[in-house]
Amino acid sequence: MAVVVLDFGSQYTRLIARRFRELRAYSVILPGTAPWAEIERAEPEAIVLSGGPSSVFAEGAPRPDPAVLSGRVPVLGICYGMQYLAHFFGGVVERRGRAEYGKAVLTRYEGPLFAGLSGEVQVWMSHADAVTRLPEGWRVVAETEENPVGAIQDEAGRFFGVQFHPEVSHTPKGLEILENFLEIAGVRRDWTPGRVLDAMIAEVRERVGKDRVLLAVSGGVDSSTLALLLARAGVDHLAVFVDHGLLRLGEREEVERALSPLGVNLRVVDASERFLSALSGVADPEEKRRIIGHTFIEVFKAVAEEAGPFRFLAQGTLYPDVIESAGGFGAAKIKSHHNVGGLPEELGFELLEPFRYLFKDEVRELALLLGLPDTIRLRHPFPGPGLAIRVLGPVDREKLEILRRADDLFVSLLKERGLYGEVWQALSVLLPVRSVGVAGDERRYGYTLVLRAVTSVDGMTADWARLPHDFLDEVARTIPRKVPEIGRVVYDLTSKPPGTIEWE
Repeated sequence: MAVVVLDFGSQYTRLIARRFRELRAYSVILPGTAPWAEIERAEPEAIVLSGGPSSVFAEGAPRPDPAVLSGRVPVLGICYGMQYLAHFFGGVVERRGRAEYGKAVLTRYEGPLFAGLSGEVQVWMSHADAVTRLPEGWRVVAETEENPVGAIQDEAGRFFGVQFHPEVSHTPKGLEILENFLEIAGVRRDWTPGRVLDAMIAEVRERVGKDRVLLAVSGGVDSSTLALLLARAGVDHLAVFVDHGLLRLGEREEVERALSPLGVNLRVVDASERFLSALSGVADPEEKRRIIGHTFIEVFKAVAEEAGPFRFLAQGTLYPDVIESAGGFGAAKIKSHHNVGGLPEELGFELLEPFRYLFKDEVRELALLLGLPDTIRLRHPFPGPGLAIRVLGPVDREKLEILRRADDLFVSLLKERGLYGEVWQALSVLLPVRSVGVAGDERRYGYTLVLRAVTSVDGMTADWARLPHDFLDEVARTIPRKVPEIGRVVYDLTSKPPGTIEWE
């Protein structure tokens, strides 16, 4: 049983699904044009039509299977979804003379979708088209100063539409609106971390049986939680942590301390010399990634052959990875995800991906139940190529050591000041640029260090974090004092887009 979210290309589709899961209702995302037979396999208790960039009256505009609108399952249309509901049932949708973007306030709201709400209801608008005439038997249940048709519902109370986005944080009471829809639809609210964990343990035990499982541990929350899940399930496994010499300060020891006492069969492989030798003199970031990926496969393959045989390769693939690899349903394919590129084909493994229908915040909830320490559970994302793509230009031991010490100071100060949990990711970048400075009465020629911190929901878009000036001042004074090779500290104010979170 699920809330089925039909994706028509909205940048917020994944957020819609996550919001329902926050409300303990299981949700899945399917293409907006999915046939009813595919939707029915998900056993829908409710259906949501997402927003999207199209106009409902444009040639080639995506349309749901007509069976979706038969009335057998309650439907909520959001933005484009609401416009399609109005259009399908005989209303009129037209291009407005002026688009409506950003914050708005509902001047009137009523009906079951807004039950329990009172006072000012701020919402987030993002549309150019608008419903200008309702289908017969429908009524307006919310409006804004700019838009007299802010929300609609049919006479029978099976179809609802909102022109705004209740799923985004800029609609502060949006979660209550979505919860009201769940109540109207009678959706079961049993998607709890404990239930999910029990189901996954049973699934892993049943599928693996007496066979063996191989897992690559990166030190991040996904692979670390998966290692604990395998240990809790009691299956025969080997978790391999490859130290490629590109880790953060103390990361290898931290992973060993966190996982080994919790029953994980962990093997640490020190391959730092091999990786750094292969990277010697390489400046191009894509070439760095290629070399690191290829070298990792060689090391991992050698361990697999020496310690094997293994039937399964476990991977921490998440639901967003699955969606992106499928092309996002309403958008162009973003990227193919393969946590250990090439290994299943080369070694003949069967893939074991217990997290493929989970979001990262749900994995963190499982990690809490499994006893993963917060130092790893709440850790910021870290790229597979490690510090190699945070040392711009050629990588060597000296630059890596400088960056490790500086980055550790930045992150440690964020934690000490209670700011680490306020940002989605924080990192340092060492530039191949030196500048003149003064230390005491002496001239100093030191490296430039870039500090970067961003706020985000899922990393697809990000805004630079507005860290307090006095904090940045403290960091900028502390790092050159404790890492004298650094002569200048700057802060990156670039959002994503146009930039990426990482520099390479």
